[in-house]
Amino acid sequence: MEVDHGAAGNGNHVQQSRRSTAELSSGPPHKPPLVDDDGRPLRTGTLWTASAHIITAVIGSGVLSLAWGVAQLGWVGGPAAIVLFGAVICYSSTLLAECYRSGDPVFGPRNRTYIDAVRATLGDSKERLCGAIQLSNLFGIGIGVSIAASVSMQAIRRAGCFHYRGHEDPCHASTSPYIAIFGVMQIVFSQIPDLDKVWWLSTVATIMSFSYSTIGICLGVAQIVVHRGPKGSLAGVIGAGAGVTLMQKVWRSLQAFGNIAFAYGFSLILLEIQDTIKSPPPSEAKVMKKATAVSVAVTMVIYLLCGCVGYAAFGGAAPDNLLTGFGFYEPFWLLDVANAFVVVHLVGTYQVMSQPVFAYVERRAAAAWPGSALVRARDVRVGGAMAFTVSPIRLAWRTAYVCVTTAVAMLLPFFGSVVGLIGALGFWPLTVYFPVEMYIAQRRVPRGAGGGCSCRGSAPGALLCPLLPRRGPSPASWKTSRRTIPSAGRADRSKQLSIRLSGKVL
Repeated sequence: MEVDHGAAGNGNHVQQSRRSTAELSSGPPHKPPLVDDDGRPLRTGTLWTASAHIITAVIGSGVLSLAWGVAQLGWVGGPAAIVLFGAVICYSSTLLAECYRSGDPVFGPRNRTYIDAVRATLGDSKERLCGAIQLSNLFGIGIGVSIAASVSMQAIRRAGCFHYRGHEDPCHASTSPYIAIFGVMQIVFSQIPDLDKVWWLSTVATIMSFSYSTIGICLGVAQIVVHRGPKGSLAGVIGAGAGVTLMQKVWRSLQAFGNIAFAYGFSLILLEIQDTIKSPPPSEAKVMKKATAVSVAVTMVIYLLCGCVGYAAFGGAAPDNLLTGFGFYEPFWLLDVANAFVVVHLVGTYQVMSQPVFAYVERRAAAAWPGSALVRARDVRVGGAMAFTVSPIRLAWRTAYVCVTTAVAMLLPFFGSVVGLIGALGFWPLTVYFPVEMYIAQRRVPRGAGGGCSCRGSAPGALLCPLLPRRGPSPASWKTSRRTIPSAGRADRSKQLSIRLSGKVL
């Protein structure tokens, strides 16, 4: 049998050419792929960037109002509430982190957003409910952050006025110009493509939060030294006798619990933060659990220090905000520095809370008009050296969003009213109900099993959190819909549950 060596040689040559072409197209074998398993650009987030995102989202100017909350509850109830709510948030966030991937915790399909996780686990109807709650909360937080930043900028001007004109001068100043200035800054920063690229801003914001919290604590300690000892009582204002009615005690205790509960809220963007973590090993859930534990522990320590030191310094007369409420007047330059740190931190908070809204609308636009010039990204060079990736939809949509939040912020007079309403409507469903229900559904925990009962057991107490208003809004604004978690079935409680996933017993 004769073999056509020429044909064989040609065939081998073709195969070698194909292999060479494939090797050239795939690049050097030692280089890692530039995309993740879902085709998205390679994620680069770590434990520390995730922790920075969480701390940026959680610790805001509200930390400086915790002294007022501790003052209402006293030395026993105040610290206990801070620790209790921190534990609840850490527990529910751990359950939520397990829902980032469906099925296999390492190789299962990703749920890139909170809404995606609810749709994949609980169905379309609850997805629509979750989307409405989450997006409206993020929009409201953007408004509240704009107002808080303007109050801090206004406080810088007033501190100088008090220093030169005396404390009797009212030193009135409108917040509208400062809201506009903050809005202009956000238009620029909002062009950052996604949450993964905001890591440096979150790092700066985290440093700022530590800085102004430290300044507030040091000023409180100085006040304690001046008064030669701490103030306060075990039961706080609600335990006072004459001068405080029963209704005032009830109302103030609810307001204090609302302050503390809302100060921990970050579950509504937890999965969006988790989506920035680089691919396993270790799994994203493990990294996120560690980041949550680190962030909540750091946050709890700062909250305890700010709340307790502020209460010890002022007692029952603790102001709403240690820096802008003018519990301190001097040194005015240090107050200016602290309030400037607050503004820088709130720039990062606005971005961390707004990026999920930006991404949601832009993904919907890309799905509706694939290949359109509106959604196609372009590289723009500035000065021949710096290059930016922009798209018409991103530029127009994000600018319009910032303009709307800025305009609404100018029309709302009180920051407490905005934050109180947001916390009332969003705390329980986003922090407790959806994480618990998704975890039970994804792990297929039978009704009546020990795991399901323990998870659901934490929900009824947390259901009260939406009813604990922040200080400021009228009682009518604290109403919220009451949704109940399905009760456990009558399964045999003696039956042991073992959850098997990927051949392992967890």
